[in-house]
Amino acid sequence: MNTKTIIPIQVMSPTKTTGGISLKSLPPLSLYIHFPWCEKKCPYCDFNSHAINQDGPAFDEEQYLSALCKDLEESLPLVWGRRIHSIFIGGGTPSLLSPAGLDRLLADVRARIGMDSDIEITMEANPGSVEAEKFSAYAKSGVNRISLGIQSFNDRHLKDLGRVHSSAEAVQAIHIAKQYFARVNLDIMYGLPNQSLEEAKDDLAKALSFDTDHLSLYHLTLEPNTLFAKFPPPIPDEDLAFEIQEQLLQTLETKGYERYEISAYAKPKSQCFHNLNYWTFGDYLGIGAGAHGKISFPQSIKRTIKERHPEKYMQAVMTSSKGVIEERQIARDELAFEFMLGALRLKEGVPTSYLEERTGLQILEIQTEINEAIEKGVLEPNPLILRATPFGLQFLNDLQELFLPIVTDL
Repeated sequence: MNTKTIIPIQVMSPTKTTGGISLKSLPPLSLYIHFPWCEKKCPYCDFNSHAINQDGPAFDEEQYLSALCKDLEESLPLVWGRRIHSIFIGGGTPSLLSPAGLDRLLADVRARIGMDSDIEITMEANPGSVEAEKFSAYAKSGVNRISLGIQSFNDRHLKDLGRVHSSAEAVQAIHIAKQYFARVNLDIMYGLPNQSLEEAKDDLAKALSFDTDHLSLYHLTLEPNTLFAKFPPPIPDEDLAFEIQEQLLQTLETKGYERYEISAYAKPKSQCFHNLNYWTFGDYLGIGAGAHGKISFPQSIKRTIKERHPEKYMQAVMTSSKGVIEERQIARDELAFEFMLGALRLKEGVPTSYLEERTGLQILEIQTEINEAIEKGVLEPNPLILRATPFGLQFLNDLQELFLPIVTDL
């Protein structure tokens, strides 16, 4: 899926303080591996991806895999003695990796860090880069969950989105994926340029016909610094987009898919472990060009960002052993907002106890904000669960912003 790391807004407050927390235990740990190349850069995409066949950074698989290995080795002191319970290989288009390259990558990881016996290993793939031989090899190497970037089964919409695959190729990719992976996710978009309600319903009906265990359903957004932001396409207005969303949600519910997160739908016991760890403020090492990481220590929580440009990243990692371009400790007064960014995306919310366990904050420290959210009808008045109301999920940004640290003028 183009399911990415949650990247909190950095709020610079003159009155914020650093440190000052105490964690009794550390949260689960995941590993995110970023592959920054694609066959073509889609006009709506704001992820760190670079076209492989254009005048972009050259792709040298051997060199990049060596850099990833070195990056992981340099990151290990942050997590000595800890094991990972999920791996997510995202991009970009990781399925451009050769079978031998993917096998080497996972072997390098296994040799350097402990893994849970039932670890979830997800790999993103685009239909245009799918081959039966590749998927068979990926599965043998240990990948046990695949996320296909379908977006639409309508060839006109695929063209508008700049996708390199056709509807027929998408169908073929799904059939191949189901042969080799027990867990398959399909990424589907709605609110596409000139998309009608019936076309959106047709896309979802087609996706549901494959009976995969997980679907990610996204509204197309015009992200800054993308081609669509510079040249906006004619997307459905707010009323039509809302109607499309409501009808798609009703259909998913009737077909047995539970909406467990804003954009994620799964059959029973089929949620994505890796993304649940993001949303519940778990820890994750991030390796690769542009990868983000979040690591907890007994008395602090740190975020890291790696060099974005692939060539600069490889050079920095291999020559100076330092691919990090930003490293910061999360200030105490930012923790509630960063925690709520993920937790309130979950339909069932999180236990209130998670706040103290994973941030070191006491619930009383944000009681004023909680009371305001309850009064506005966007947060449930349950002392044991931090959970948005259905109304709160519709206005999630407004709910999350209630927990922003107060900025005072000097």
